[in-house]
Amino acid sequence: MGDALLAGLVAGYGVAIPVGAIAILILGLSAHTSFRVGAAAALAVATADGLYAAVAAIGGAGLAGVIAPVAGPLRVAAALVLLGLAAHGLRSAWRARRPDAGPAPVRAGAGLTTPARAFVGVLGLTLLNPTTVLYFAALVLGRRDAADPDAATAALFVAGAFLASASWQLLVAGGGTLIGRALAGPRGRLVTGLVSSALIAALAVATLLPG
Repeated sequence: MGDALLAGLVAGYGVAIPVGAIAILILGLSAHTSFRVGAAAALAVATADGLYAAVAAIGGAGLAGVIAPVAGPLRVAAALVLLGLAAHGLRSAWRARRPDAGPAPVRAGAGLTTPARAFVGVLGLTLLNPTTVLYFAALVLGRRDAADPDAATAALFVAGAFLASASWQLLVAGGGTLIGRALAGPRGRLVTGLVSSALIAALAVATLLPG
């Protein structure tokens, strides 16, 4: 079951690390209001990632009996989806290296001045991202233990994804003005995008390995 927790941690970091509009919003909130507001926004992102991981894990377990006969082709399909997401992240990171390519989401968070408002607002924004559920669904369908559903395994996977996302987003919030410029700048976004794409590509390869 430790493998499920580790898989969740890797998956959580894979989806959390790239610095995009939401991360820059968290940086802006933390810098312009307080760490409490930034931390609430960070936990909202982690909650959304955890919810999507749970939906994917439960869905994968529910389909286990149906997908068992075609588990091999499904792993190939899942690997292709993950590689596609990695390529998309790499392309986005490469485009974001340009100084004029950065989004300006702080303006959208102008009303998120309290922890409660920040949590609800950022949770809603993050849940609107369909790429996240596609990412987690591909991971779950690509895992061998999806064919033998186990509540504890699924729970550990979800916990790992939540903890990874929460730890990274809280680091972003805690950095605030200290590392905000470095992460949100073209070079920072390129580096984090490359790291995320590498993680996702590694997960894609792992789904194809015998085990």
